[in-house]
Amino acid sequence: MVQKRGIGRTLFVAFNYTFLLAISVLCLLPLVHVLSVSFSSSAAAMGGLVKLWPVQFTPNAYEYVLKKPEFLTALWITLKRVVLGVSISMFLTILTAYPLAKEKSKFKWRTMYAWLLVLTMLFNGGLIPWYMTIKSLGMLDSIWALVLPGAVPVFNVILLLNFYRGLPKELEESAFMDGAGHWTTLWRIYAPLSLPALATIGLFTIVSHWNSWFDGLILMNSPENYPLQSYLRTIIVGQDLTMLTSTDLSLLQDLSEQTVKTAQIFLGALPIILVYPFLQRFFIKGIVMGSVKG
Repeated sequence: MVQKRGIGRTLFVAFNYTFLLAISVLCLLPLVHVLSVSFSSSAAAMGGLVKLWPVQFTPNAYEYVLKKPEFLTALWITLKRVVLGVSISMFLTILTAYPLAKEKSKFKWRTMYAWLLVLTMLFNGGLIPWYMTIKSLGMLDSIWALVLPGAVPVFNVILLLNFYRGLPKELEESAFMDGAGHWTTLWRIYAPLSLPALATIGLFTIVSHWNSWFDGLILMNSPENYPLQSYLRTIIVGQDLTMLTSTDLSLLQDLSEQTVKTAQIFLGALPIILVYPFLQRFFIKGIVMGSVKG
């Protein structure tokens, strides 16, 4: 039997939809403004005339950013970093979370290892020991310096092991009764069932690698090895003119700091904007980790 909605319920639903729509618009307006400034002329941007629509439309800022070989090289390095970093990080996170999700009777030293991981979130050796360690391993000026030091994010491990602990134990017991070992159980049962959690931590890892710039500046001695965010920051924020050609300098005369920065911001956010819709349905499920459906 379908019950009719009362006036109070109808008003509550209408208020919710209105409130969520207003929040969505407030989140979208800054991005629209950034996009508009990036396509506006230098005079309009510097004069503060741009609101939600480009003024004196021009793609010069994007021509400056996208037609540089150095930019394409930095973009390629970042793409390699994301692919390698996400693949290695997800693999190691799964291998770390699976044993830590077991009961103490099955893994005696589980608590000790878990606390050791948590301590790394609270304390670290500092910037200089971190740099010296990477240098002693011979990873400076290589893609591995950007990928391996943060290959096991402790926060992601904690999220995944909590998800594993919420899975019914009967699934693992039935697999062992059929002759499966831990390796088969992990990749045939736990991994497929944890797709929402994996999509969630995968999105975190993608964003982390894509937006990271500081380690590129510290660990890359040559500007040719900079990832995208480090390269853009060096030119736009640091104003390192040694990386600019004469053509770039003449083009910068027709640009403003605002248009170039907004073009950088939008290009930096675009890949995440394109990836997020595909992971959204998993991301929503991954938020409620640990729930067991009977």
